[in-house]
Amino acid sequence: MRAILNSYFVKTHRLEISITIIAIILFLIYLIGAPQVFTRFPIYRAFMQSMPFFGIIAISVTFVITLGEIDLSFPSIVGITSLTFGSILTATDGNFFIAFALASMLGMFAGLINGLLVTKIGIPSIVATIGTLYFWRGLVNVVSQGKGVAIVDVADGTWHHALFVEKFLDKIPAQFIWFIVLTGLMQWVYRYHKFGNHIHFVGDNKASSQMMGINVDNVKIIAFVQLGFFSSLAGIFTMYEMLYFWPTQGSGLMLTTLAAVFVGGTSVFGGKGTIFGTFIGVLIIGSLESGIIALGLSGFYVQFINGIMITGAVTIYALIQRKKT
Repeated sequence: MRAILNSYFVKTHRLEISITIIAIILFLIYLIGAPQVFTRFPIYRAFMQSMPFFGIIAISVTFVITLGEIDLSFPSIVGITSLTFGSILTATDGNFFIAFALASMLGMFAGLINGLLVTKIGIPSIVATIGTLYFWRGLVNVVSQGKGVAIVDVADGTWHHALFVEKFLDKIPAQFIWFIVLTGLMQWVYRYHKFGNHIHFVGDNKASSQMMGINVDNVKIIAFVQLGFFSSLAGIFTMYEMLYFWPTQGSGLMLTTLAAVFVGGTSVFGGKGTIFGTFIGVLIIGSLESGIIALGLSGFYVQFINGIMITGAVTIYALIQRKKT
C-alpha cells in the first residue's frame, strides 16, 4: 500500500519534485563553488529580503498564465500604485488605511481594465496589456514629473512599517513571512477552491468550460483583478523597504517574475500549472544573480541564463504535451 501511495504521489507531483531537485542541485553548486558565501546566513537573509517583491506577483501571475492569457502591465501597475500609496501617505500625515485602500483599489481597477479589454472587447491579452503597460507608466511620469516621493517621515518606525518589512527575531524579514503565508493561501485557492478549478478548466478548454456552465469572462476578469491587487501589494512592500518612490519603480520586475512562473512549470499554453513550482522558481531566479557573482562569473550572465531557463522550460513542456497527444 505504501509503495502504491508513494508511486501515486510521485506521479501526481512529478513536476514539483523535478523543480525542487533542480533547485537543490543549483544551491549545491552555490555551496560547493562559493562556500564562504553560502554557508553564512546573511546571503539567505538578503534573498528573503528581496525575493518577495517579485515573488508575490509571480504567485498571482500563475493564475493568469494558467488561463492561457498573459499580463505584461504589472510592472507599471506597481509603479502607479506605489506613487499613489506614497503620495497619499504623505498627504494624510501617515494614514496607512486610506493610503492602502486607495492604492489597492487602483491596482484592482487596473486589473479590471485589463480583464474587460480581453473579455468584452476581445483584444488579445498580450496586446491589451502592452497598451496598459505604457499607459500606467506614462501616467506615472506625467503625475510625478520625474520626481520622487519620500515617506521616511511618515512611515519609518511606525507599526505598519514594522508589519511589512521589519525583521522577525532580528533575522527573518517580515516580507518573506508574508510571501510564505500568501503562497500557502493562493496554493489552497489554486488547488482546492472552486475558483482554482475554474481557472484550470477554462485554461484547458474554454468551450467545454462554457458548456459546464462556467462564466469564462468572469473567471478571466477576476484573475486579472487579483493580479492588479497583488501588484499594488508588491508596490506597497517596495515603498516600505525603500522608503522612497522613483518613477521607474517596478520597471525591472517583468523578466524575473515571468521567468519564475515559467521555470516553475506553469504551462504557457494554459490549463496546467503549480503554485509550489512558482515558489521554487522564485527561489531559483531570485538567487541566480548573487549565485553567479559568488561563483566568480560576470553579472552579464544573469539575463543570458534566465533566457536559457525560460526557453528550456517552455520547450520541455511543449515536448511533453506533444508526447501526450
